[in-house]
Amino acid sequence: MVDNRYATALVIGSVLSLLASVYLSVAVSTQHWYQYRSLPASNDAMNGTDLQKLRDTFKTEDVSENRYSEALFRLNGTLGLWWRCILVPQEPHWFKQPETKMTTYCEPFTLPQQFETKYKHPGNSSNEEDLLRTYLWRCRFLFPLVSLGLVFLGALIGVCACLCRSITPTLFVGLLHLLAGLCSLATVCCFLAGIDLLHRALDWPEGMDYSLGWSLYLALVSSPLQMMAAALFIWAARSHRKNYTRMTAYRVA
Repeated sequence: MVDNRYATALVIGSVLSLLASVYLSVAVSTQHWYQYRSLPASNDAMNGTDLQKLRDTFKTEDVSENRYSEALFRLNGTLGLWWRCILVPQEPHWFKQPETKMTTYCEPFTLPQQFETKYKHPGNSSNEEDLLRTYLWRCRFLFPLVSLGLVFLGALIGVCACLCRSITPTLFVGLLHLLAGLCSLATVCCFLAGIDLLHRALDWPEGMDYSLGWSLYLALVSSPLQMMAAALFIWAARSHRKNYTRMTAYRVA
């Protein structure tokens, strides 16, 4: 029999774990981690042709890092872990019209792009390899998957513990959630560090601004939720273990 205090802790921990998993899943699958805002483009034909070429290049699968980064900078782009998006006009000759409707166009990062080598000068493969940016880029893709996998494994162990009517495996569930929380936090840190290094390597367009998106904040919130769930699971397992040991010693005496 599990004490009501421990049962309450397990229920609250499970709810926190579920919320964290939902938040992290939404964050990973959306593109609003980083948002760029640039000055409105001028309406001359030369500038319109240049932006049209930039948009067409952005749509190709083998586009280089510096080319899609330039499109993000100049076309009010948003960047995520799996997606990159730009704001494009619906009409082909938008630069001839004073007002035109804009729509969001997104391209996914392919698996080879997630593991591609980064260079000191982005897009220039003849340049020196940037190991720090390369591993930051790969880690920010892998860490959230590891985090969700650890939570899923913890859920399986929790179900087995319920079927066996034992609270002892909850300690391992708590440790898995602690590791998951660290992975979620590492995802945000790797993403921000990689973006900062990319900005240092590229030239910023004049008048461009940037901000953190709501997807990044969701991932950031999921980390403390997972850690709070871990604390509740570990506390319930250890406290129940101590209480059981004391009751056993009392009965023996």
